[in-house]
Amino acid sequence: MLPQEIIRRKRDGAALAAEEIAFLVRGITDGSLSEAQVAAFAMATFLRGMTRAECVALTSCMTRSGITLDWTALKPRGPVLDKHSTGGVGDKVSLMLAPIVAACGGVVPMISGRGLGHTGGTLDKLAAIPGYRTDPDIAQLQRVVREAGCAIIGQTDDLAPADRRLYAIRDVTATVESIPLITASILSKKLAEGLDGLVMDVKTGSGAFAASAAMARALADSIVAVASGAGLPTTALITDMDQVLGATVGNALEVAEAVAYLTGTQARTPRLHAVVLALAAEMLVLGRLAGSLAEARAKAEACLADGRAAEAFTRMVAALGGPRDFTAHAARYLPRAPVTRPCTAERAGVVAAMDARAVGLVVVSLGGGRRRASDAIDPAVGLSDVVAVGQAVAAGQTLALVHAADDAAADAAVAELRQAIRIADTAPPAPPVIHARIDGRDGSGAAP
Repeated sequence: MLPQEIIRRKRDGAALAAEEIAFLVRGITDGSLSEAQVAAFAMATFLRGMTRAECVALTSCMTRSGITLDWTALKPRGPVLDKHSTGGVGDKVSLMLAPIVAACGGVVPMISGRGLGHTGGTLDKLAAIPGYRTDPDIAQLQRVVREAGCAIIGQTDDLAPADRRLYAIRDVTATVESIPLITASILSKKLAEGLDGLVMDVKTGSGAFAASAAMARALADSIVAVASGAGLPTTALITDMDQVLGATVGNALEVAEAVAYLTGTQARTPRLHAVVLALAAEMLVLGRLAGSLAEARAKAEACLADGRAAEAFTRMVAALGGPRDFTAHAARYLPRAPVTRPCTAERAGVVAAMDARAVGLVVVSLGGGRRRASDAIDPAVGLSDVVAVGQAVAAGQTLALVHAADDAAADAAVAELRQAIRIADTAPPAPPVIHARIDGRDGSGAAP
């Protein structure tokens, strides 16, 4: 087979045979396909799409491009569960969710990724913690999970290596928002993890890759259908991303907010808390650690209140090389930007809307995200104290605090933020935080 001919067929709208997809995945894995050919395949798929059969074949081949984890020895401890988000602005949910579920009896080997486009990546956040290893080998991953109940890491060289290369190329070729490529990317890693259950957080809104409700629903349906067909029980929630999730955007700043959330040292922002609890409840029910969503929510709240979730996070950080007292002294360890500058409201009114994508791009411009796959990230820059849509503000009140590397970057960020946050006399009704729920066990989908 010639890769250019297979790419040509996809470019022209043909459905690829399983053998052709397997050939391409082998080439992505072993490097025999050039970066240009991988990018061309990604763009052809982005433009032409894939049938469900093609997506299943792509997912299966990418899963088999590496090893599959076996957690048989840990099953007496609890079900092996994970959650995946399609990405958002200020989405630090994984940092709280993994230790919460671990504290409730689950086993959570969470394979996460770097930032894509305007959204932050969980690995980039954790890399702000001194010494934290996001790239342990399989033996260390299994040891950490035994000790802490959870581990948040990146893809190892052994897990879905085809996705590792394709993921990086998608980030810089404007091919992120492809339902079949997103489905295969997510599920190849999750199937390789050897899970008992998966919960998907599919974002929709201005800060999401699935900006429209229709695209979010199509993506959720695709992931649930392909996962369930592969024997992985999966539930998806479609959640709102029309504004920053929480009060911070930027790697070290989001870690600090996550620690404050787990320890209860600051008030938890309502939307962030709602998403964390909803996903935790779904994971606990899927793992049969609770008999109902209400019971599961109560369990999650209890482990936050009594400190077990914070303890699980502390154990995970220490087991992966971070400071043993990180949770107690996060401010001592996290980097700080040399310049802080308030972005203030130019008039009194109500925060009527926020272009979350534009907010995410502000952080990328500050150096907190990547324009190219090889770009280094400044973990200290970003935004804190971000206002919520619907909040009343006075003239001169802070809409967000900019953390920047220098004065010029701070000034530019302030100007861009003012364009991204709209203040009016009144605000429209607030959208629901959870838009819909898709249950792979019966194929149903409904608002919660």
